[in-house]
Amino acid sequence: MAFGLYIHIPYCHAKCRYCDFYSQGASRQVPQEYVQALLREMEDLPRPHTLYLGGGTPSLLSPRQVSDLIEKANPLPGSEITLEANPETLSPALLKGFREAGVNRLSIGVQTAYDSQLKVLGRLHTAAQARECFDWARAAGFENISGDIMMALPGYTREEFQATLDLIVQGGATHISAYLLKIEPGTAFGRKPPAHLPDEDQAADFYLEAVVQLEALGYHQYEISNFARPGFEGQHNLIYWNCEDYLGLGPAAHSCMGGKRFYWPSSTQSFIEGSVCPTEDGICGGWDYIILRLRLVQGLDLALLKERYGMEFSSRQMAFLRQCVQAGYARLENGVLALTPRGMIIQNTILTQLME
Repeated sequence: MAFGLYIHIPYCHAKCRYCDFYSQGASRQVPQEYVQALLREMEDLPRPHTLYLGGGTPSLLSPRQVSDLIEKANPLPGSEITLEANPETLSPALLKGFREAGVNRLSIGVQTAYDSQLKVLGRLHTAAQARECFDWARAAGFENISGDIMMALPGYTREEFQATLDLIVQGGATHISAYLLKIEPGTAFGRKPPAHLPDEDQAADFYLEAVVQLEALGYHQYEISNFARPGFEGQHNLIYWNCEDYLGLGPAAHSCMGGKRFYWPSSTQSFIEGSVCPTEDGICGGWDYIILRLRLVQGLDLALLKERYGMEFSSRQMAFLRQCVQAGYARLENGVLALTPRGMIIQNTILTQLME
C-alpha cells in the first residue's frame, strides 16, 4: 500500500476571498521555527511514496527549507514531490532552487487569465506573471507542471475559460485542475457573495464543456476536477482517492493511517510549540471508499468493495443505480460503477439518495 506525506504551509501574502483553507495572510516568508517544528514531527516516519507541500503558499519557503524537508522525509526513489506555487512569489532563481532541492512536480495557481477577475478573487498575480512562470519553470528543468483553472466565476464567459486554458496549455502544462468556484462559509465570499455568479445550470455547462475541450487537447479526465496527459496523473491525490495511508503535518492537516482518521488543531503557534497532539476523527470505512472512488473516472469495483469492507449494495440501491445509468449519470459495466461527467456534477445528490 502506498504512503503519502502532506506538509501544510499555513502562510500566504494575502487570503484569497474564496479560500477556506487554514492559513495566515500578510506573510512574506515561512518562519524557520515553523520548519523546525515540521522537522521535529517527521522523526521516525516511513519513507513516503509521494510528498506534497501544500498551503497556504508553499512557494514562500526558501530552497534551503524545501531541501531540509525533503531530506528529512527521505522519499522513496522515483517519488512524486509536489510544491504548490503562486505566480507572484516566483522567480527564475527560486524555481531553479526548488528543482535542485528535489521538487519534481510544480502546481501553479493560475485560476484565470483575466486580470480584472484575479482582483475580484483577491489574487495578487497577473496573467502575464502566470505566463512567465511556466517559461521559468520549464527553464528550471520542471517537466511535470500542473495549472489550476477556476470556472463559474462572477460574470464568467466561455472566452475567459478559453483564454485561461490557452495560457496553461501554451505554458506546457502536463496536468490541469479545472474546478467550479464554490462559496464557502467563513470566507470573504461567504460573508458577501460576489454579484453576477452563474446559476447551477450555467456552471454545469461550463464544466461539461471543459471536459470535452480538455479531452480534445489530450488531457484525459481521471477525477472530477483533474485532467492529465498520459502518465502525469497526480500520484499523491490518488492515494487519497484510493483510501491508502497518508499523513498530514501542520495545523489543520488531516491524516488517515491504518483506516483511522485524525487531524492537527488549527493553531500554528501551538504546533510550533509542540503543545498539541492530533485529534482522533473516526475511521475510514466503506462509505468513505465509495465516496472517494466515485470521484474517479475509473470508478468503484463492487467486488473490491465487498473484499475490503464487506459491503454490498442492497437490491433497492442497485435499482437506484440502474436508474442513474439509464439517465446518463453513471456506467455499470463488469461490476464497476463509475459516474459520467454529468453524474459527477450531481455526485452529492446521487450519494445522498444512495445512502438513504
